[in-house]
Amino acid sequence: MIIRYSQLVMPQDANVIGTLFGGQMVSWMDISASKAVHRFLKDTDAEVALTRAIDAIEFKEPVYVGNWVNFEARILKTGKSSILIQIDAFKETKSVEKALACTAQFTFVSVKKLDDGSFEKVNHNKSVG
Repeated sequence: MIIRYSQLVMPQDANVIGTLFGGQMVSWMDISASKAVHRFLKDTDAEVALTRAIDAIEFKEPVYVGNWVNFEARILKTGKSSILIQIDAFKETKSVEKALACTAQFTFVSVKKLDDGSFEKVNHNKSVG
């Protein structure tokens, strides 16, 4: 299952050379991965999943103010509490419908809130597929 999420690049999202600030791209990718994990964890004991690691990221094409960034997230594999997500970010311009701008893999861990307000890892008892 592919989860989609989109953002329009605004002037406040740009760096000093006028392209999308890399940290903003990473933040949007994290949100995209979170959306995929949220849907994956339905009907499990996990309340939420948190970003554990950014395992890989590669910026491939510059993205400019006024471009759309369309994210596609999919879960690659799961462990007992871990979830590995692939996120591809495609830029969309007036002349280009879909060009891969950035690709990354994030690892999330599923957690559950305890009575004392702290969180602990929880087995989500679910696999991809």
